[in-house]
Amino acid sequence: MPRSPQTVRSWALLLRLLALLRPPGLGEACSCAPAHPQQHVCHSALVIRAKISSEKVIPASADPADTKKMIRYEIKQIKMFKGFEKVKDVQYIYTPFDSSLCGVKLEANSQKQYILTGQVLNDGKVFIHLCNYIEPWENLSFLQRESLNHHYHLNCGCQITTCYTVPCTIAAPNECLWTDWLLERKLYGYQAQHYVCMKHVDGTCSWYEGRLPLRKEFIDIIQP
Repeated sequence: MPRSPQTVRSWALLLRLLALLRPPGLGEACSCAPAHPQQHVCHSALVIRAKISSEKVIPASADPADTKKMIRYEIKQIKMFKGFEKVKDVQYIYTPFDSSLCGVKLEANSQKQYILTGQVLNDGKVFIHLCNYIEPWENLSFLQRESLNHHYHLNCGCQITTCYTVPCTIAAPNECLWTDWLLERKLYGYQAQHYVCMKHVDGTCSWYEGRLPLRKEFIDIIQP
């Protein structure tokens, strides 16, 4: 089925934007800024839990001169955490075929489930890439799974600042310092797995560790 001009423009724009993610001198690399799972959820248009049923390589546009390819994954949606106002049920998700454009490789025809965050195009198609939060569901901590329902969404007014080197400080009272990248040199370390940046009644934000009892000032916000 031929794609509409609007769809073709949407794909082309997304591919151009992803090309800009490549740092100078690393033409075949995909580089993404570190982000806490809470940031991914807050900044994504769609957050779902799903299994991958099948995959198919398709042209990125209807232009015969365009050699770029996309991967179309057919999915079984298990639960939607965000994106209800944009799309009700997701049947397919799309990602660049080329790893240099941050294409995502997922396991199809298996029992593995994923948490997927991504963008929703004007025509309702869902687009994902490596700079989104995409993890096997089994890798998520209990706090992360629970926070997809509540804590992440309710605390998008908090800002999470990645700490790359010491000293690092916050610039506003609604910021939390994220130190996984500094201390563990990986994206999703202990802090990402077990902490949420939560807002107090006075507008300030601080880290809440999931295994600790929720303090009253947090409960006043999430249970008005």
